[in-house]
Amino acid sequence: MKAVVQRVSRARVDVDGECTGRIGPGLLVLLGVHRDDTDRDAAWLADKIVNLRIFEDDAGRMNRSLPDCGGAMLVVSQFTLLGDCRRGRRPSWSGAAPPGLARQLYHDFIDLVRRQGVTIRTGRFGAHMQVSLVNDGPVTLLLDSHQR
Repeated sequence: MKAVVQRVSRARVDVDGECTGRIGPGLLVLLGVHRDDTDRDAAWLADKIVNLRIFEDDAGRMNRSLPDCGGAMLVVSQFTLLGDCRRGRRPSWSGAAPPGLARQLYHDFIDLVRRQGVTIRTGRFGAHMQVSLVNDGPVTLLLDSHQR
């Protein structure tokens, strides 16, 4: 699984003009599922993101995790994270999981985060979405469960 993790002061996702998810301070996670991913990838990534110490403590150091600061998470499925642009000008999507597997692991990831007590909001899997955010910092990290 691949994730783009952004620390935000607020974020939202809309589908067909309707807000499907909105958060205040927390993390926006753009999540892509690889064809070789399993439930172990979802578990590793969920635990890693929830416990990343990227929020400032009283001394101004990045030393607090999402649960430490009471933030929320907005998760948006994004298969384009698996685009391979090494050849030509049109990305190859051959690394992306088929929709059935991707949907299952996307929902598994959400459930694993929720079980850790994090307030979670989502986009709509497979839909065309508009995502808006205010990146706080800016802080943006790239995570890949295949590079752990």
